[in-house]
Amino acid sequence: MVNVPKTRRTFCKGRNCKKHTAHKVTQYKKGKDSVYAQGKRRYDRKQQGYGGQTKQVFHKKAKTTKKIVLKMECSTCKYKKQLAIKRCKHFELGGDKKKKGQMIQF
Repeated sequence: MVNVPKTRRTFCKGRNCKKHTAHKVTQYKKGKDSVYAQGKRRYDRKQQGYGGQTKQVFHKKAKTTKKIVLKMECSTCKYKKQLAIKRCKHFELGGDKKKKGQMIQF
């Protein structure tokens, strides 16, 4: 379980800042696929007509997790940067901090 705070003080390499500032942290999400991308146009053209599935469908998935990517935005100059962290099954943004010597509650 990885818990990341919603704000983080880190270096901003924007043109105006070039120093440590507060950054707003969000989780990166993949955008919607474009229907006009060359590979998608080629695939759709090949799939047309009779003949069934023309390109192989991948089945041998090996990984069970994805690498977490944090998207950070500088609060002063709005410069955005991304930071990849390690793989994890459970990711939490801005959750409660763990306290020392406290019992686990369900």
